[in-house]
Amino acid sequence: MNTSSTSPWSRGASCRSGPFPKRSIEIGAIVVSFIYVWPVAVAYVAWKIAGYPALDQMREFARSGAWSFGSTNGQSRFARAFDAAKGNTGFGRTASGNWAFEEYRSAELERLEARRRALQEESEAFAEFVEELKRAKDREQFDAFMAKRRSEGGGPTVQA
Repeated sequence: MNTSSTSPWSRGASCRSGPFPKRSIEIGAIVVSFIYVWPVAVAYVAWKIAGYPALDQMREFARSGAWSFGSTNGQSRFARAFDAAKGNTGFGRTASGNWAFEEYRSAELERLEARRRALQEESEAFAEFVEELKRAKDREQFDAFMAKRRSEGGGPTVQA
């Protein structure tokens, strides 16, 4: 008769997700994290339930749309919204679906860009003007200082 025990709790054996002490420490850490930082604990438990997927696997799952109802083109609502925000609407398609609006929008964006460039040039010209005023004021103050010093007879002294 075989005397070895088949219980996962027997000495040296481990259960499916690891040895018993490690598992109890993990559960204790989850409970403590629920008390102090519950969003992290919820994310960890969701990741654990999903089977510890890698980041690229989670990203692919979100893009696949397998978890969302009413998905189109095999993408989830989140993935479609993310692509729309980035401007990836597909070849030959417009963001709004209306060509007249797209033409109006592009013309307005070009007009605003031209206005922005003009304002940037004006800002740079004003900054140069202010810099010239500062230089002129500094030159005036320096000249006044030198004139005062010369009038007091404290000309430059040169030591050899």
